[in-house]
Amino acid sequence: MINTKSMTDDELVKLYEGGVNEAFDALLMRHKDKVFANIYMAVRDKDIANDIFQDTFIKAICTIKQGRYTEQGKFSSWIMRIAHNLIIDQFRTEKAENTVSNDEDDELNLFDNVRLYDDNVEDTMIREQVYEDVVRLMNHLPENQREVLRMRFFEDLSFKEIADATGVSINTALGRMRYAIMNLRKLAEVNDISLC
Repeated sequence: MINTKSMTDDELVKLYEGGVNEAFDALLMRHKDKVFANIYMAVRDKDIANDIFQDTFIKAICTIKQGRYTEQGKFSSWIMRIAHNLIIDQFRTEKAENTVSNDEDDELNLFDNVRLYDDNVEDTMIREQVYEDVVRLMNHLPENQREVLRMRFFEDLSFKEIADATGVSINTALGRMRYAIMNLRKLAEVNDISLC
């Protein structure tokens, strides 16, 4: 039996390309919580999030199996980009069908059924509350600032990757991040929320 826990993502991808299915299982277990959390934060609907989550990993499987995985960066960034593109496709579809919901009563709970850490229960609850507060505050930011925050902190993309994905310069991406953080701090102060 292969010890997949000690392997890097790239080593696991190569193993999976070679036909070792448990290598992809290890990649899935390693990244599923973060990928699902990011998708759910964006779409705010469990069923849609589950569909996008499954499509993300199906697309990854097909790309790797067809020998088209040529990513030189991190697997985690690559899988997050796939999810991000599928989220954008979902929003475009909703917009085209005029089914975008503006239901303000929709309670966003990013961490339903998602285990993010192996800390003790108290630490986990505190971290989850901080994340929930941040996500709730992010919803009050302009879309371009919200997008940069999501891509940087939830998708772990570099500012160059963010600039490329959003079609702006690195300086513009950095500026949006700066304003997003300033606005988050103001919102947290107004709402008496601690972000640490």
